[in-house]
This record gives sequence, C-alpha cells and structure tokens, in this order.
Amino acid sequence: MVLRSIVAGCGSYLPERIVTNEELARTVDTSHDWIVQRTGIHSRHIAADGEKTSDLAIAAAQDAMQHAGISADDLDMIVLATATPDETFPSTATAVQASLGMTRGAAFDVQAVCSGFVYATNVADNFIRLGQAHNVLVIGAETFSRILDWEDRSTCVLFGDGAGAMVLQGHEGAGGSADRGILSNCLHSDGQHHDLLYVDGGPSSTQSVGFLRMEGPEVFKHAVRNLASVVGEALDAAGLTPSDISWLVPHQANQRIISTTARKLKMSEEKIVMTVDHHANTSAASIPLALTEAVRDGRVSGGDVVVLEAMGGGFTWGASVIRW
Repeated sequence: MVLRSIVAGCGSYLPERIVTNEELARTVDTSHDWIVQRTGIHSRHIAADGEKTSDLAIAAAQDAMQHAGISADDLDMIVLATATPDETFPSTATAVQASLGMTRGAAFDVQAVCSGFVYATNVADNFIRLGQAHNVLVIGAETFSRILDWEDRSTCVLFGDGAGAMVLQGHEGAGGSADRGILSNCLHSDGQHHDLLYVDGGPSSTQSVGFLRMEGPEVFKHAVRNLASVVGEALDAAGLTPSDISWLVPHQANQRIISTTARKLKMSEEKIVMTVDHHANTSAASIPLALTEAVRDGRVSGGDVVVLEAMGGGFTWGASVIRW
C-alpha cells in the first residue's frame, strides 16, 4: 500500500470591495476595453483598509476546514503561500495558526509568488507521503493591492486580493494513476530572469516594501513555454496524457496566457477553469480560488483528473496532477 495525499476539502475568501475596470479608468489612463482585450479582466476584489493577508487566509482556511469536516485539533501542519505577508517576520502562517486555535504541529510560509500554491502543495504532499503529517492545510493568500504602483497602468489593472485553501489528508491506496490523490508534482525555477518580474523593495535592500515591476511581453513568452512544458512533465510522471485531463486549473494571470497554453497542450478551453475575469491575478491565491469555485459549482467531481499549473516571478513554475 502507498500513502498518498487526497483533497479532503477546499475553501476561499474574497474581500467585499469589488473594483471594476470602469472605476479604475477614472483614476488611471486606461479603459475597460483596453484591459479586457489584453487580459480578459473585468473586475477584481481589493482588501479593505486594515484587512491583512492573514485575515483573508483565516477566512479561507475556516471555509476549507468546514468543507473537509475537520477542526483545528485535527491539523498537523499549515503551509501558507504568500508574497505579501503581514510582517517581515514572523510567518503569516503562525498568525493563522493562532487564530484557528491550532496548538500543535507546525506552521510556516512558502514564497514562490504566483507559483506559491503549487510549491506549497508539493511541500505538504511530501510531509504526508513521508508519514510526518496526516492533515495539512495548504493556503494561498495575497494582498497584492498593497505593492502596486497605482499610476502604472501596465501593472495596477492586473491584480487583485483574495485567499484560497485546501485540506490534504493522508490515505493509503494501491498507488496507481486510477487512485485518488496527488499523482505527481513538478517544480522549477530560473533566477536569471529576476528583472522581468520583481518588486523593487525589501528589508535588506531598500528597507521599504516597494512596488511590483514587470516586463509584460517577455513574461508572456516565458509563461507559455514553461507552463506547457511543466504540465507535460507532470502528466508523464503520473503516467497520463493531456487527453486524460478533466480540468486544467491554471494560475489566473492573463486570459491570453491561459488560452495559448491550452492550445499548446491541444486542450479544449471548455476544460479550463477560468476566473481571471472576476478575480484578476491574485498571485498565490488564484489557483485555490478557481479550484474552490469549480468544486462548489459541481464542475470538479470524483474521479476527475485535475491539473494545477502556475508561473511566477523568480522565475518559478510548477504543476500538480490530482485524481479527485
């Protein structure tokens, strides 16, 4: 028998305030049509004043735990993916741990920007496979609105705030590709491309938070190539092919990137979970937000092959293949 991580539940949280393209166009030199044509984004959620990344993460965690039917006493670990922590230290995961009332195990952050949730899922899966944890809460949470230059129309229109979570549980099975659970994970990074997507601040360089900076066209080229490649790699590791995919749940960066990646995989866009139109790019939160929406509306169901994929600054990229 093989120990494998199955998805026991998922949850999400979005801030109350919704900012439309039309609202942005009143303060930035842009338009609804310009944004939609280039990104597919119509609106995004923005955290309220005083609403922290941990607040979003806690709400999503509670939703996921309720869906999984577990309590904080059942948790062995929290792995939280974020590039916008509450503080430089301690980790935002420990704030979530305290709020949930979890008094044992471990909680820590993972930072891989938009790929963060896939990285965190891989980390959690490894702990479960090794028998070091049974119930792991994996969270992606971001308040990217706090690191945006709201005078830069090329970046400020792209992002939103939110959080999503997933409960992974260890279960024994035969270990074949037909069994439930995470079948494979593949991670990559390449630090040569730092200047294409980064934040121009940090405690050891500028002692300030800084703003997000991006060379959009170059990021697009790398994203399409890397994402199609890593999905193929993860499928090979699971003994599957693109035709076996029931649902592709991509990082919601840009509709054109998602569509182009699907074409490279020879996939129908009907098999893609797309939420970028009403969530925008929520970095590490985007995959669990989209996944939760697809689970709750019944698209994702038992036996489905679900593929998660993302690329972020660093560059980092990765994919996970899950049998639901």
